[in-house]
Amino acid sequence: MKKIFLVVALLGLSPLFAQDDDVELTPDNSWLKVGLTGGIPVGDANDVSSFALGADIRGQYLFNPNIAIGLASGYTHYFGKDDFEDFGVIPAAGFFRYYFTPDGLFFGADVGYGFLANIDDNAGGLYVNPQIGYHNRDWNFYAYYQNTFAENDVNIQNVGVGVTYNIRFN
Repeated sequence: MKKIFLVVALLGLSPLFAQDDDVELTPDNSWLKVGLTGGIPVGDANDVSSFALGADIRGQYLFNPNIAIGLASGYTHYFGKDDFEDFGVIPAAGFFRYYFTPDGLFFGADVGYGFLANIDDNAGGLYVNPQIGYHNRDWNFYAYYQNTFAENDVNIQNVGVGVTYNIRFN
């Protein structure tokens, strides 16, 4: 049911981002964001993991100085505690960001599917990752809450901080 909801939501939002003009990618409106995240597992994940460390990659397109969309992926590694093994989440998501000013506060969210690694009998589920942070032309520093609503009523969650560097398209 969650997968159906995700597909309907993404298809329903797609007309908001449709444009009649040809899109021209420039260093001022599009770039890659590459970075690292670190977090503390909460909820179900806290029972089996002590720390989460991740890599983040995003392709972003800026519609205007305030609104951006893009694709996000990466890998979040959860370090097992006690007798539990390490596991991970690989997101395949779209994202939205709102920048209040050219340098300063932003908020955004990733929504997609989180594939689980090294967890038996559970492929993954709906992935959400809201963020709030500070940005400038080259860097983004942010706090986030990441949750994968996985199968079998398992929620893989962590809260943490991240940093990404902007690589401009030429």
